[in-house]
Amino acid sequence: MNPDDVAKAFVEHYYSTFDSNRAALANLYQDGSMLTFEGQKIQGAQNIVAKLTSLPFQQCKHAITTVDCQPSGPAGGMLVFVSGHLQLVGEQHALKFSQMFHLIPTPQGSFYVLNDIFRLNYS
Repeated sequence: MNPDDVAKAFVEHYYSTFDSNRAALANLYQDGSMLTFEGQKIQGAQNIVAKLTSLPFQQCKHAITTVDCQPSGPAGGMLVFVSGHLQLVGEQHALKFSQMFHLIPTPQGSFYVLNDIFRLNYS
């Protein structure tokens, strides 16, 4: 599978899971993973999922605009950069966002998120 296909499949899985059951994202992170969410650094799968499940909204819908990816390092990692819109239930206007993932291959043949950086884009 080529890197663009892997990135697209990861992005579809990540955001559909985020939109339906954020707690289920735990298996995409490990203890060494780090999330920077609007400038706040959070380390470890448990802490990352605690942050994501404590966000002040229960339901949302991501609409992806772009997915860019590059190979990263000799071990087969990938950088994935995503931009799109986040629609919160009850809000009239969608929020623009950007998110970057550094994916690392696992011995089982899948990937986990080592680094995750999320920012809302205000204009």
